[in-house]
Amino acid sequence: MARKRSTRTRTTFFFFILLSIIAFCAFVPVFAPLPSLSSHSHYDHSHSQPKKVTAQKFEIANDMFWKDGQPFQIIGGDLHYFRVLPEYWEDRLLRAKALGLNTIQTYVPWNLHEPKPGKLVFEGIADIVSFLKLCHKLGFLVMLRAGPYICAEWDLGGFPAWLLATEPALRLRSSDPAFLHLVERWWEILLPKVAPLLYENGGPIIMVQIENEYGSYGNDKAYLHHLVTLARGHLGDDIILYTTDGGTRETLEKGTIYGDAVFSAVDFTTGDEPWPIFELQKKFNAPGKSPPLSAEFYTGWLTHWGEKLAETDADFTAAALEKILARNGSAVLYMAHGGTNFGFYNGANTGGDESEYKPDLTSYDYDAPIGETGDVDNAKFKALRSVIQKYSAESLPSVPTNNEKAGYGPIHLQKKEFLFDILNRIDYIDLVESENPISMESVGQMFGFLLYVSEYAAKADGSILSIPKVHDRAQVFISCSSEDKGGRPTFVGTIERWSNRMLGLPKTKCVSNISLYVLVENMGRINYGPYMFDRKGILSSVYLDGRVLHRWKMLPFPLNNLNEVPKTNPIIQDAYSEFKKKSARRKAKENVSEEPAFYAGHFTIVKENDIKDTFISFSGWGKGIAFVNEFNIGRYWPMMGPQCSLYVPAPVLQQGENVVVLLELESPNPKLVIHSVDQPDFTCRSSKLNVRRL
Repeated sequence: MARKRSTRTRTTFFFFILLSIIAFCAFVPVFAPLPSLSSHSHYDHSHSQPKKVTAQKFEIANDMFWKDGQPFQIIGGDLHYFRVLPEYWEDRLLRAKALGLNTIQTYVPWNLHEPKPGKLVFEGIADIVSFLKLCHKLGFLVMLRAGPYICAEWDLGGFPAWLLATEPALRLRSSDPAFLHLVERWWEILLPKVAPLLYENGGPIIMVQIENEYGSYGNDKAYLHHLVTLARGHLGDDIILYTTDGGTRETLEKGTIYGDAVFSAVDFTTGDEPWPIFELQKKFNAPGKSPPLSAEFYTGWLTHWGEKLAETDADFTAAALEKILARNGSAVLYMAHGGTNFGFYNGANTGGDESEYKPDLTSYDYDAPIGETGDVDNAKFKALRSVIQKYSAESLPSVPTNNEKAGYGPIHLQKKEFLFDILNRIDYIDLVESENPISMESVGQMFGFLLYVSEYAAKADGSILSIPKVHDRAQVFISCSSEDKGGRPTFVGTIERWSNRMLGLPKTKCVSNISLYVLVENMGRINYGPYMFDRKGILSSVYLDGRVLHRWKMLPFPLNNLNEVPKTNPIIQDAYSEFKKKSARRKAKENVSEEPAFYAGHFTIVKENDIKDTFISFSGWGKGIAFVNEFNIGRYWPMMGPQCSLYVPAPVLQQGENVVVLLELESPNPKLVIHSVDQPDFTCRSSKLNVRRL
């Protein structure tokens, strides 16, 4: 059993890191049918339901949607509040309005709102209530996809990573009582927040989705029934609950619930003939209760690292949409606006084996009609709008112009600190010791990186290292503390989940034991398919020359994630101000190495009205994480591609000094320079990549 060596909390550990950094003038802190649902023994609607204030009603009858007694065609789009900065919510929604949409569909990621057990976040980018109210203010209806599983190309399909640390292991997406208890606790927080915003209560929410594409995963009807009972208990019997599944008999059989208590919607590949699928949909709804709805009409597709950016033809997509709308079908564009996977929240997919691991890009542009930066001056937006306006009940608003963008030029960086130096200066960090390696989640490190440390006796002819199961990417280093240079870690090689290989450790003359360091990066948890229980870190024994290597230390190294706001403190701010003054007087000519290190630089925006969206180009760099003014803008990996630049929204920037901090993992640009540019770039290594065009 692993035991913590220190009683200090991880907060204390992070605080020590910050103090260490400040002391060396480093950088800012980055770091079967349903039973009757007319009554429920566990819930008293007279107390839990908000008082109805209007006669608004949204319902299904005669195979149509009806809004306040009038037939209604849903022309909607997915736009996820958690992929757009709050300052830009209104901008993106107005662009969706100009596209002709009358409904917004959004997921609710549990992990964003409860990153740690009991720690609830509903502020900033997680302020779902404000987002829903804004949708209402702008005249949108809302389809809310409450989960608890959402997929969404989002880490672990929206489940909190701490679920993976629970023992005995939970059976996610099932009627496992321990799992359902946690879901109940979460929905007891979430659903009462959104209940006042149901359409019948004067709000915008017309439908609430139960689970997501469950027919592609399992067949546990008791689980689905339980979710329906929970939702009804908090939201009442009038709200339309719905499921979404692929448009095949198999997926609909497994994922939907017969009868009129839950509406069954479908999704399918763009270009498939929709009306045979809608006819199939009717078989899974009660008579007269099956308005044709494609709940995910794909406007584009996702892209993984190492692939060429996915694209779909604008006219082809528009023609496919018209086939639905022309016969009074409803559709929700997935995506209307994709946005960005800021922080560490990108998801991942697999092939036929869990080792066929494919992490998603930081960009979630999705080739949607409203681009990652809100751009609408493109062929797809125009083609879809042209179709939508034919079937819209109202005239469409004028199309806004693209937001201005700026390139602020080269940003020269300085190497501030080797990663290992930060750790070596701290004597009492919150490390964990164990005979064998344990997962990141078990250590309490949910995102980012975990350093595994052990040691072995030197051999004259070197050794062979094998880690059969590492999630996801491990950089291996060795050092000898008895050497004159003080045991500087030497990079040996990389072991990757998708191309796992044995690694030769060089022969080293060392009086003492050789220290072995394995820095493991969590590159995003699987969000879809049978391998979702995706713990991170070293998940097997480690073998040295065929023998199991024991006695491990696990050192967490937390960095700020999307929903974690850095704590400000006057001492830190003063030290940081002094760092900037010194940085401005120093040149950025330093030796580079393959050892992970932090690099920092800054650029100046003189006038407030010069603050615009920009992109940071990482041409010539290797792989890492970037922060701008303490905000985690995501992962960069130009060596793999196709994404060469990261989007920096204007609200992240400020008049005056703007500081960029990189954690570069392996190969910094020899010139130690990055560039702020006014256009995105998705062409890195594209000539060597397979084309994915739908």
